[in-house]
Amino acid sequence: MTKIISAPNCGNSPKMEFLKEFNIAFAKGNTAFLIASVTDDVVWDIIGDKKIEGKQSFVGQLEKMKTDKTSELILHQILSHGKEGAANGILTMENGKKYAFSDFYLFKGAKGTKIKSITSYVIGL
Repeated sequence: MTKIISAPNCGNSPKMEFLKEFNIAFAKGNTAFLIASVTDDVVWDIIGDKKIEGKQSFVGQLEKMKTDKTSELILHQILSHGKEGAANGILTMENGKKYAFSDFYLFKGAKGTKIKSITSYVIGL
């Protein structure tokens, strides 16, 4: 079971709550939620590693990552404004490896929660 630790926020932003749920879904391997949350032309740029373009490639990457189980997710900050959002924190894997991450999101529009692009910075600790 994945332990979730999230810094409290004012809770009045639906996009901030959505980004919290998106990151929790990522940590728990809830691929159905993740897939439903992105546009067909999504671009996921994992800086220094790879760039995934299109929903099918996104699904393929999620499938590859399913073998890496998360034991803990700490969300330090979640921000949103208009079409943009960001989240950062630390993932601890079941094998003991830890990763600090910072993700920047671009939504399809100022209203709604479909993600058009993700830029991820990941550092092994």
